[in-house]
Amino acid sequence: MSACSLLSRMEWQPDQQGLQQVLQLLKDSQSPNTATQRAVQQKLEQLNQYPDFNNYLIFVLTRLKTEDEPTRSLSGLILKNNVKAHYQNFPPAVADFIKQECVNNIGDPSPLIRATIGILITTIASKGELQTWPDLLPQLFNLLSSEDYNTCEGSFGALQKICEDSSELLDSDALNRPLNIMIPKFLQFFKHCSPKIRSHAIACVNQFIIGRAQALMDNIDTFIESLFALAADEDSEVRKNVCRALVMLLEVRIDRLIPQMHSIIQYMLQRTQDPDENVALEACEFWLTLAEQPICKEVLAGHLVQLIPILVNGMKYSEIDIILLKGDVEEDEAVPDSEQDIKPRFHKSRTVTLQHEGGDGEVGEDIEEEDDDDDDTLSDWNLRKCSAAALDVLANVFRDDLLPHLLPLLKELLFHQDWVIKESGILVLGAIAEGCVQGMVPYLPELIPHLIQCLCDKKALVRSIACWTLSRYAHWVVSQPPDSYLKPLMTELLKRILDGNKRVQEAACSAFATLEEEACTELVPYLSFILDTLVFAFSKYQHKNLLILYDAIGTLADSVGHHLNQPEYIQKLMPPLIQKWNELKDEDKDLFPLLECLSSVATALQSGFLPYCEPVYQRCVTLVQKTLAQAMMYHQHPDQYEAPDKDFMIVALDLLSGLAEGLGGHVEQLVARSNIMTLLFQCMQDTMPEVRQSSFALLGDLTKACFPHVKPCIAEFMPILGTNLNPEFISVCNNATWAIGEISMQMGVEMQPYVGLVLGNLVDIINRPNTPKTLLENTAITIGRLGYVCPQEVAPMLQQFIRPWCTSLRNIRDNEEKDSAFRGICVMIGVNPGGVVQILHGFKDQVAMPPPLAQDTSVRYIFGRVTGKVIHLCCTALIVRERDATGLFLRTASTPSVSAREGGTGWRGGEGGGNLLFNTESGALRKTKPRDVVGGKRRGECKPLLTILKRRKHHFYKMEG
Repeated sequence: MSACSLLSRMEWQPDQQGLQQVLQLLKDSQSPNTATQRAVQQKLEQLNQYPDFNNYLIFVLTRLKTEDEPTRSLSGLILKNNVKAHYQNFPPAVADFIKQECVNNIGDPSPLIRATIGILITTIASKGELQTWPDLLPQLFNLLSSEDYNTCEGSFGALQKICEDSSELLDSDALNRPLNIMIPKFLQFFKHCSPKIRSHAIACVNQFIIGRAQALMDNIDTFIESLFALAADEDSEVRKNVCRALVMLLEVRIDRLIPQMHSIIQYMLQRTQDPDENVALEACEFWLTLAEQPICKEVLAGHLVQLIPILVNGMKYSEIDIILLKGDVEEDEAVPDSEQDIKPRFHKSRTVTLQHEGGDGEVGEDIEEEDDDDDDTLSDWNLRKCSAAALDVLANVFRDDLLPHLLPLLKELLFHQDWVIKESGILVLGAIAEGCVQGMVPYLPELIPHLIQCLCDKKALVRSIACWTLSRYAHWVVSQPPDSYLKPLMTELLKRILDGNKRVQEAACSAFATLEEEACTELVPYLSFILDTLVFAFSKYQHKNLLILYDAIGTLADSVGHHLNQPEYIQKLMPPLIQKWNELKDEDKDLFPLLECLSSVATALQSGFLPYCEPVYQRCVTLVQKTLAQAMMYHQHPDQYEAPDKDFMIVALDLLSGLAEGLGGHVEQLVARSNIMTLLFQCMQDTMPEVRQSSFALLGDLTKACFPHVKPCIAEFMPILGTNLNPEFISVCNNATWAIGEISMQMGVEMQPYVGLVLGNLVDIINRPNTPKTLLENTAITIGRLGYVCPQEVAPMLQQFIRPWCTSLRNIRDNEEKDSAFRGICVMIGVNPGGVVQILHGFKDQVAMPPPLAQDTSVRYIFGRVTGKVIHLCCTALIVRERDATGLFLRTASTPSVSAREGGTGWRGGEGGGNLLFNTESGALRKTKPRDVVGGKRRGECKPLLTILKRRKHHFYKMEG
């Protein structure tokens, strides 16, 4: 094959010797031999240097009809990959030849070849060629009218792929909105005699529902009528696309469906039982979407008696499910994991949160939207999981009203002799745990022991689902006397962690991590037993479950905190962790979960981690340095170097944060001997938000632990922090805000030059609608702290933020951060009392002042009477006290019956910090011993989690095996 071959769209013909080389290469590429595959790949790379090699590939696909179809299709797929990678380098003559061959052969007799050509067409179109290939859409549209079925079907297949890949472009002015012609044309084909064509037509239109394409909205009534006409179509693919369309319409144009909602629900009830599981799955999605609509309860209540048994029946394992899950295999712990068993995982960066009132161990909400349906591929989503998810969301809509329809079924299922039916009953019980929790409470004393017994079932799939369902009721278990349910459950779960079946090990480990989060310090008496089990699992687990074991250990450390810092526990836990640490290379992605685990452990052990800190610290610094160097090389020479995996840097930064938080001042020597501040300066400016997020968390922790090393860098750091106060990147903004607050407390009055860099953005954030609660709380704390150290600079803006400031801190636990923030507000009111008077007129939110403030006379009465009112500062709001003849009357949220008069007895309050008795006359403070709580900086729900974990209750259905 010559590089100088004459290329002509109409006249080009292959060199026969070159053609045989290509055919032989295609044959070799189908060999299972690894060495042959490697040689083929090298040869392909060589041939791609020749301009006309791609002509040979399209020639084999479209002209060599004597060759077998798999070889021809493979030639097209290789060409497709070349188009994706090198199309911009194709000579115009080659590109034109490929395009013409595709259109001329779209009606190939072979369905496989037609499909391959369709893929090739849409790949070319996706490279920006729709604009420069103006004849494509008109040509395909004309071919739809062909009397030849193959031509019509091939053209429709190509159009469907173009609609999937370029839906927005088709509805844009760049192409003169061809959708205005396409939609009416597609609707005509809903009545075509061929079910394949009908299916293509519906699938094409479906691509434009979610985007509300105007061309479709203009024809919406015709579209819906056409769908109804096809509702009972004999072809399963048509029925599937009809169901898919109705589900999407329910989301974007429910107004058009409401008049027919009763009939649509009846139809979907039938289709959810369709003999074709793919149709049933699409129909089942309808209930998930309907549950999100405000009208759900009204329109569905009368159909629950039909729907609930259908969903419950759909939650049974099918025969093919049991085969795929190897349900007949009870012991497989000695079988090494295959590569496909270990799915890719991604690190979740560290986020700073605050602890709230309302009980130990409570956490704030996730401030990043979870995307966490990425644990399994889409193909793993099946009718069983969709039915369970639908029951879950409907339980959250109907609450206990669902139980009359469910309880009779549950009683039969849970105690059934057939393990498949019994297993589905346990899944049902877990699915309703969140929505029907109140109604289920009377039955739990009987059900929880039954579920614990199911942990010993002879069938592994029953044992694994029992683990999950019990984790869903962990909150109730922990609320009961420990000996009643917690201890038996913990004992059996620990046994299942050492189960002989890998699926059960995984489920038990994940369930135990959930139990750890709920039980927290209730587990302290059993730590020795727990650690013995988790450490023994190190020698028992294969690769995949080992990653989940790291998370269980990290969650335990988060849950029991400093109670883990005992020589006996350290001696048990640290050797296997350090052994794994030493075994893994810097480029091994198994470092991610191990680093996350060690971050939690280091924070919990505090000084107990000192013997292990230096090598861990140095390796983290090295990981950050290596990644930054690789990123720089890639930026300078993108053709010569690959982009680095920045997750290595992120997990290293997070572990450094854990070390700084856990070791406190002990980390100072490590920082002094490293270049971490220089590296941190670079990380704070990284283009990847997750890197900046973790960088700001580390900056805040280092500020608290060893500020003398941070202070020389403040002039460089503060502009970067100010730039990142952008709520579009919520977690980045959150951590930058928190770090600014910590720096303010260390800098004191020296913070004055930097207030202007950040204050405006902070005020904008706290007034921004729909800002996540955690970001609001950190913003309020930081504004208060800035006002504490620089009141003259911040107080003039008091009127702009005081109301959302009070509301944001309503439920935060008493701690140093809250204390300093409230002192700051007090000082600012003293500077600018006029900033609060008008805003607080009629402001009635009343709660208790943080105990440390109650004994500070200057804080109690920061200023006196203002326009007939006296404004007094309390915990989460400024309380307006009405003056009467004898003094002031104060009501607090904690004890509304207690009153206080100037010079009289004091007030009682201060939840979360213990009971407080304060006497305003003597200034005496008495405080009962509070329950053990974590400090103000809370990692809580933002602790990095393994992507492959399956213990998040609301995501189980998409993650389960």
